[in-house]
Amino acid sequence: MKVLHVITGLAAGGAESQLRLLLQHARHDADVVALYNAGSVADQLRADGVPVTDLGMRSNTEVGAVLRLARLVRRGRYDVVHTHLYRAGLYGRLAARLAGVPVVVATEHSLLDDQLEGRPATRPVRLLYLAAERLGRRTVAVSSAVRANLLGWGIAADRVVTVPNGLDLDAVAFDAGRRERARSALGLADGAQLVGAVGRLHAGKRFDELITALAPSLGRDRQLVVVGEGASRPELAALAERLGVATAVHLVGEQPVAEVLPAMDVLVSPSHYETFGLAVLEGLAAGLPVVYRRCPGLEELDAEVAGAARIGVGDALLPAVEDALARGAGDRTCPPALRALDIRSVAARIDDLYDELHDDPAGRGGRPGRRRTRTGPRVGQRSQPARREDR
Repeated sequence: MKVLHVITGLAAGGAESQLRLLLQHARHDADVVALYNAGSVADQLRADGVPVTDLGMRSNTEVGAVLRLARLVRRGRYDVVHTHLYRAGLYGRLAARLAGVPVVVATEHSLLDDQLEGRPATRPVRLLYLAAERLGRRTVAVSSAVRANLLGWGIAADRVVTVPNGLDLDAVAFDAGRRERARSALGLADGAQLVGAVGRLHAGKRFDELITALAPSLGRDRQLVVVGEGASRPELAALAERLGVATAVHLVGEQPVAEVLPAMDVLVSPSHYETFGLAVLEGLAAGLPVVYRRCPGLEELDAEVAGAARIGVGDALLPAVEDALARGAGDRTCPPALRALDIRSVAARIDDLYDELHDDPAGRGGRPGRRRTRTGPRVGQRSQPARREDR
């Protein structure tokens, strides 16, 4: 089976890196189209052997892009089109319908509390979203919280399936050698505590609040590292300078999070708005104590996960961090409950969804379709590539 993934952009971000991780473990052949901004994740996908096309959209109202995308879909003779993020959902599902693709799926990564991709979902946005949804067969919600929002918008329950984001448990497993290298690269003193955070540098992640809260305790013996890139970098750097802790705050940019997690002694997620909370789960999978405010992916697990400490939106961060550091990280093993989120099982569930829909083209037990499956890795694809930062 041949699958085309359509995503709004491929700069560093949670949905973008999750797509890359999914394709590393998918059993079907896949190509990727970015509507615009084919950034660092596009380069990573190409290094994995995944063909990536930048559609080159210049504005969000470029209607001609739909026709260009439909021609591309038609030439590729795809069995499945899978869209990711709002703009790609609009353009990708319409283009797939124009091209006559039998199976159209979308993943909803970022709808929560009537916010879509961190912005209020206005009435026009909702109407466009619902119109585009009718052009597809299924919407994949990354958490039950996201599913509940979709149903609240009026999408039929049988058109929504919940499949969580996946974790590359092998990549984030604790490694003592990586811990030593990462701490040396940061110039940490022996015995210094390292508080960590992971995410795109933008206001919604509340890293300014984290820096402000920790500032009184930061210095030679306790430092903060933030893995991620984004528009808020200058403001965060200026804040650290103003508070007199610039030498203890490391904004290390976009890099494989698995290389930095071992150096941390606690991971903190100060964000109030998370549709899944991948950084929280990766920190726990790396055996870290984690302080967080919201993580649907964790809260919807059937079992309790040791090391996770949830605090309220109005609760102070510093006391919770002090408590987590006092508890320590233990033996740094992955909690058993997180095995259910291993990327291999998550990718298999997505592939099974494609097969189910392709074998029922009419949506009511129609004639099985043709399958073209791939049993081995893509030529040139690394079996265990490094992960990158932002969730």
